[in-house]
Amino acid sequence: MPVLLAPLEFAERRLLRTAVLALATADHRRHVPATLHVGLPGGEVTTVADDPGWDHGLRTEIVGAVLRARRDPPWVWVTRSGPLTLQDADAAWLGPTLAAAAERGIDVAYVVVTRHGWTDPRSGLRQEWKRIRQRSRRG
Repeated sequence: MPVLLAPLEFAERRLLRTAVLALATADHRRHVPATLHVGLPGGEVTTVADDPGWDHGLRTEIVGAVLRARRDPPWVWVTRSGPLTLQDADAAWLGPTLAAAAERGIDVAYVVVTRHGWTDPRSGLRQEWKRIRQRSRRG
């Protein structure tokens, strides 16, 4: 999946909402440290806690190792607190993610997820909620 562009398919919108909802309901800390996630929101996911001391090369190696362990082209997202504007952690993982994906010959979606929404820093496409809630399932 390359850069996200409007209009998104229903399945993609649902996956992204799942990632936002998971962060909003599972992590109740005031400050959510930046964490890289690779996988499928709501499914099997590998997470890597961010370390601001890591350089581009080490981050590329980390993302590359996680991508090699996956069979399907996964989604890659960074969760953190704060607004959806580009932050240092977002940029620190974006380049290495694209480099590792290119080395592997795959195209991955890369988004940033906060408690209130998501954004694709490459295209600027975003979705925000004032309060995201679990939808009731009708039988």
